[in-house]
Formats: sequence, structure tokens, C-alpha cells
Amino acid sequence: MSLRDRLQTALKEAMKERQADRLSTLRLINAAIKDRDIASRGDGGPEMVSDADITAIMGKMVKQRQESARAYEEGGRLELAEKELAEIVVIHEFLPRQMSADEVAAAVEAAMAETGAASIRDVGKVMAALKARHAGQMDFGAVGALVKARFG
Repeated sequence: MSLRDRLQTALKEAMKERQADRLSTLRLINAAIKDRDIASRGDGGPEMVSDADITAIMGKMVKQRQESARAYEEGGRLELAEKELAEIVVIHEFLPRQMSADEVAAAVEAAMAETGAASIRDVGKVMAALKARHAGQMDFGAVGALVKARFG
């Protein structure tokens, strides 16, 4: 079952079970996916974006919500921060399992060996290999710093 189908099934179940908060989050995810579908068609791309693109969309949504929750907490708006954190929980249900630090380190080592990375100029090759193989499973911002440190 594709990720898009899993989201649609979850949306229908949330409607049937009258789970308003969950339904709201699932609708936000679907809206973001539809926006990307429309943008892709306009660029001459495929009619529907891939599961990897959907995973990237949801990863971006999680980061946005984390930043919003942090801002709300700093501003003393805890009820809004809790709402953002609850949305993150729903989104995480559909994202691949995040890799542990050890798994990330092993994946970085494998990508460096595979690409023959020898200097800091090869960071892009290593990151491209990691993104192709582990999309949605790791924080690429943190991994980029880790890869650069290996050449350090």
C-alpha cells in the first residue's frame, strides 16, 4: 500500500471515529501533497508526486511544527505548543523509522566508501548517496555536519 493510500485510509477512519484533531492534521498533510501535485504538473512533471516526495513534505511539516512549538513555549502559549506537538505525533505515524546515531554513522561510512570520498569537496556526493538511500530516516542537516567533520 502506497503512502498516499495509507493517508487516505487513515483520513477515512478519523472521519468515522470523529477524531477531530487527527482529522485536521491528516487534512493538512493531504493539502500539502495536493499543492505539490499541482506544482509538479505545472513544471511538466508527473501527475502525482512519489512516496519519497511525500516523505520529504511530511519531514518539512515536522520541522515547521517543532519550530512553532518552540516559539509558542518561549512565548508562554503552552496550549498551542501542545497542539503542534500532537500534530507531530500524527505525522510521525506515516514517516519511516528514524535511524539511531550508530546506524547513521554506519550509513555515512558506507556512503563515503561507496562514493570514494577523499576530501571535503566530496561532501555533496556523500550527501546525495545518503538522501537517495535513507530519505526521511535521518536529519540531513545534522548528517551534513557529521560528514564534514569526517574530513575535518
